[in-house]
Amino acid sequence: MRSPKLAVLELKRFGRGRLPRAALVALLLLPLLYGALYLWSFWDPYGRLDKVPVALVNADRGTTVDGERLAAGDSIVKGLRGSKSFQWHETSAAEARKGVEKGTYYLSLTIPADFSKLLASSSGSGSGGSPVTGALQVRTNDANNYIIGQISRSVFSEVRAAASRRTSRSFYDKIFVSFSGLHGKTEEAAGGADRLGEGIGEARKGAGDLKDGLTRARHGSGELEQGVDRLHDGAGTLDSAARQLAGGAERVADGTRQLADKVNGVAGKEGAFVKEHAGEIGEAARGVAREARTVREHLADLPSPAVTGPLARAARRGADDLSAAYDKLCATGTTTGTGSTTTGDYCPALKKAVFAARQSAEGAEKLDALVRNENGELDRLPGRLDALSAAAERLADEAPHLARDIDGAVRKVNALNDGAQQVAEGAGRLGAGTGKLRDGLGTARTGAADLDDGIGRLREGADTLQGGMVKLSDGSAKLAGGLHDGAAKIPDYGKKDRDARTEVMADPVALAAKALHKAPDYGTGFAPYFIPLSLWVGAMVAYMLIQPLNRRALAAGASAWRIAVAGWLPVVAIGVLQAAALLAVLHWGLGLRPVRAVGTAGFLVLVVACFAAVVQWLNARFGPAGRILVLALLMLQLTSAGGTYPVQTSPGFFNAIHPFLPMSYVVQGLRHLITGGGLAPVWQACGVLAAFTAAALALTAVSARGKQVWSVDRLHPELSL
Repeated sequence: MRSPKLAVLELKRFGRGRLPRAALVALLLLPLLYGALYLWSFWDPYGRLDKVPVALVNADRGTTVDGERLAAGDSIVKGLRGSKSFQWHETSAAEARKGVEKGTYYLSLTIPADFSKLLASSSGSGSGGSPVTGALQVRTNDANNYIIGQISRSVFSEVRAAASRRTSRSFYDKIFVSFSGLHGKTEEAAGGADRLGEGIGEARKGAGDLKDGLTRARHGSGELEQGVDRLHDGAGTLDSAARQLAGGAERVADGTRQLADKVNGVAGKEGAFVKEHAGEIGEAARGVAREARTVREHLADLPSPAVTGPLARAARRGADDLSAAYDKLCATGTTTGTGSTTTGDYCPALKKAVFAARQSAEGAEKLDALVRNENGELDRLPGRLDALSAAAERLADEAPHLARDIDGAVRKVNALNDGAQQVAEGAGRLGAGTGKLRDGLGTARTGAADLDDGIGRLREGADTLQGGMVKLSDGSAKLAGGLHDGAAKIPDYGKKDRDARTEVMADPVALAAKALHKAPDYGTGFAPYFIPLSLWVGAMVAYMLIQPLNRRALAAGASAWRIAVAGWLPVVAIGVLQAAALLAVLHWGLGLRPVRAVGTAGFLVLVVACFAAVVQWLNARFGPAGRILVLALLMLQLTSAGGTYPVQTSPGFFNAIHPFLPMSYVVQGLRHLITGGGLAPVWQACGVLAAFTAAALALTAVSARGKQVWSVDRLHPELSL
């Protein structure tokens, strides 16, 4: 009898009576109940978290920031209510603690009383003190449910991140506002630096002008000193000549006075005396003529107005310029300079220079006034001297004849005396003027030297001042340039730009998650794990009702392969029906939508064939003990298939056996058929399952050949199930 016919005969046994039929129905529905009910129980647990009771305690008292009320706790509560992440129950802290302990609430979330205050400090809005992180308090109880604690960590991480983003937005907004303020203030500082640079530039120009002016003044003071030296020397010569002139004129005046007195005294009655002393009178007259000519000759030694005029004007200008410079730099009480050198250090010397310059100017002006003969005295003096000399000569010539004309002689003597007196007076005034001129020019000479010295020191100071002003100007230019560059680098954000940047800085890293072949729900993700589990259980239970080796075929001495196939095909047929029922319920009942539905169905046929072959061999080879091995092999496959967590997270033992068990490949193949992806793992799984199926059938055939020989162990088995 062929294997298919044997398989049909095996299945017909379930149609004989109600109990076999009930057993067949139960056999068909067992994988469905096992797999579908399990997947249904947690098909979408995250979508029903709003049914999980959780305590919410909002103890936040709020705070005031910049005159505005901040109640961060209320904002979080409002956001949690809208999120529907859990079934929130607002309670007191004591009730929440008691509820979590008793299991009324799976967990509790507490917003502390100082939450808003701490957030304000961390965002830079608090009133002093160091920033402190605000903490949300979560209380869990794994005795109620461990998974809820794991889920809550994910949910509350989002809550914490959202609160942090809101706080960070406030913090970064203040930073960007500060950037704008800093930008404006830096621009103002740069403008001030520009104005400072302009002022320093003017001061630098003024320092240069001062240096140039002092250079010219130094040149003029040098010339003044030389001119005053020459004037002083000339004044000395002039004074000597004037003194000689005054002495001679005085002697002439004394002689003529004595002569006139005698002549007038004896003119009436002592004519004989005139005759007797006519020679002496002539000699005296000739002496007067000589002295008058000497004085007349020394008048040419006086300098001309062409020399004294420019000198007097230059001396006065120098004195006025120095006086103005002293008033500007010293008399106002202000000083200018760089480092430790200031114009104040030169003020005493400058004051002495001003005094000396004024003395020099006065002496030069007096000399100029004298030689200019503003009162006419100097102009009249030569004529008088000439007249005196002529009169004296005539008197000398006429002395021998004086006796003949006493009266005429008396008149001439008196005229001579008057002229001599006038000459003496003019010569005396000239001598006094030249003396004062010499003394004044001596003082002017010393003052001119001091003036030249002081101007030299002032010029050195002005040179130092100009150098300092150059450095200060360069420094102010660098300062202004740096401030302008800094202002250009400091961002100036408008409100729109500031809001955009605040949003990015508050949450700078976005997770651009892109799931390839994403499972739409939790159940779809776990279906590749529970479907093979259900089918393995179906095959395991099937071989509890169906003999792995057909006894009739064994007794008839059929071939081992025919016996193996005859025991395998009924379970495969039942497995296909189990898989079809399971897929139908998962699709229309729970909403499973495989990307490759036909491929999934075909692949499950191969899975059923493989599982039936493996379970058949274990039962055929080991008998009742084989059922225990089937269960043990199921446990090994479930723990090493990587159906929940990646197999790499399991201990090394499970990683070692993972490649050698069929369910590992079934799970991987179903994932790519249900959720999508490349087909390489599917084809690999098909090859592995085909190999397992062929190997298991071959081993079953070997076992069937052995079962055709009866032994004592078969007649009296040690264990019977």
